Amino acid sequence: MTTVVDEILRHVFDVCRDNTSGAVADYIPELAAVAADGFGIALATSDGHVYEVGDTQTSFTIQSISKPFTYGLALADNGEDAVARKIDIEPSGEPFNEISLDPITERPRNPMINAGAITSASLIAGRSPGDRFERIRQAYSRYAGRQLTFNDAVYRSEARTGNRNRAIGYMLRSFDIIEDDPDIAVDLYFRQCSIDVTAADLSMMAATMANNGVNPRTRERALSPALVERVLSVMTTCGMYDGAGDWVARVGMPAKSGVGGGVLAVLPGQMGIAVYSPRLDQHGNSVRGVAACRELSSKLELHFLHVTRAARSAIRGRYTVGEAPSRKRRSETEQDALARFGDRARVYELHGDLLFSGAETAVREIGNLDDELDALVIDVRGVDEVSDIARTMFDNLRTQLAATGCRASIVDPRGIMGRTASSIDPEDPAGRVFGDLGSGIRWAEELVLDRYCAGPRQPLKITTEHHPVLTGLTADQYEKVAALLEQRHFARGETIVRAGDSAAGLFLVLAGEVSSTYESRDGGRQRISTLSPGMSFGEMPLLAGTRFLLDFCADTPLTVAVMTVDDFRSLTDNAPEVKLALLSNLAAGAYMQMNTAIKSLGHFDVGR
Repeated sequence: MTTVVDEILRHVFDVCRDNTSGAVADYIPELAAVAADGFGIALATSDGHVYEVGDTQTSFTIQSISKPFTYGLALADNGEDAVARKIDIEPSGEPFNEISLDPITERPRNPMINAGAITSASLIAGRSPGDRFERIRQAYSRYAGRQLTFNDAVYRSEARTGNRNRAIGYMLRSFDIIEDDPDIAVDLYFRQCSIDVTAADLSMMAATMANNGVNPRTRERALSPALVERVLSVMTTCGMYDGAGDWVARVGMPAKSGVGGGVLAVLPGQMGIAVYSPRLDQHGNSVRGVAACRELSSKLELHFLHVTRAARSAIRGRYTVGEAPSRKRRSETEQDALARFGDRARVYELHGDLLFSGAETAVREIGNLDDELDALVIDVRGVDEVSDIARTMFDNLRTQLAATGCRASIVDPRGIMGRTASSIDPEDPAGRVFGDLGSGIRWAEELVLDRYCAGPRQPLKITTEHHPVLTGLTADQYEKVAALLEQRHFARGETIVRAGDSAAGLFLVLAGEVSSTYESRDGGRQRISTLSPGMSFGEMPLLAGTRFLLDFCADTPLTVAVMTVDDFRSLTDNAPEVKLALLSNLAAGAYMQMNTAIKSLGHFDVGR
């Protein structure tokens, strides 16, 4: 199923594709020879799903995008204090290859410019230069979730033309920032920049950062949470060189670019984004990469200052209507059908802030459900904030599910998804909006029963002689009971009995529906059960001599047959065998009611 995220990536790709400004990095011969118009965008979520468009599998060298990852390894090897004595963490406001140190501290201003990156490389532990490089390569591979390879041709090209970086190395040695042979540190830096990646790899490396340093696919830890925080902080202020301020204001994510054409961005807790496009601007950043990230940040509302909470899964619960049916009493045939086909109707309960990440996770999981799904209920009562992109994603999901024959409804009493129950046509093929979960589950059950219940359904109306409470009576016994029954009619919304009322008799439902409810602390009405023709109420106060614990209100125009308390008691003397048959049938009905209630407790919610 094509998702809203896929469509947005394609739109951003199409918008940015025709931008051919900028030029490839020509000061490294191997980079000057690449195809200038390659272009790919990859987005990896913090649970490891990757969306891709364009040339996301094209290999290119990581170049300066390597800097935060080597800096993280240097922090792990030496500790934050030791690294801080060698490298500052302040924005430079200068080009990435500037031959300078901070005039006061006499240290590289940050690890994202070449002076700081060469210093980071010099701090990597290892018994030999080869061992140190292998530790770097393995570290990068843990982020990517696969073994990354070394591009010898690019390395040799950089080594032949990298005199400016050698000058930086000797400057660092002269100030004792590098304490050993500077050529070794510079060579290691050339090698780390020459590791091949793809945009898909970079998106997973960024997602690992977003996932607190744990690769979301392999579950292998690449960096500790505290050091991830340190690295991302520096990326936020320094990752885009002298264009960092504009980046933070317009994109709002920790990021790093490389002259190989890559841009990597991290939204902590949610996702990683990577773009590949070799044409660079005057800052050394990919032209299309920057433009694509701006578009994505705007359309997906990704600016990190917009996020009010740490992102977590939006899904609080998931179950089928077979596992947790509504509290509407059903016939045995209907219960059997729901037990067999209830997995074709599912409920998803969402909670928290429904921003891009939470919505994407939920929409992706729901979109991957079996094509045979007939009904879906999405409960958003526990959701606090909803972004515009989340609303768009769920509207798109409902439409796509409708095209496969699945109708999706939303339980949204506050209208936070932008649609209210009154604004939706009940026949809308995309589904409906309900004010309570019970109504949504009953709606889903009816869809399943309409399609798969082969036997007789719960009737819309019955006569007194066909009411289950009177089943098994002889003609003579039935005549004795019928003489005591009075038909009463109630309008929709009318209360039949109230909580606290004394026993009022035995009520046999003949037509319409009636629900037992109570008033919650917030003043709302909470439904306990819904009764339809063939069912009864009032028996417990009648038999136990107690008061009603619940209100009973007509959901529709209602017809009941009522036997008063006095008439029911008179059967003890006048027709004991009739009373015994009624009690037996009432006990069977009570058992069925209890069975339904126990099933609903599997995912109990008083709103059902």
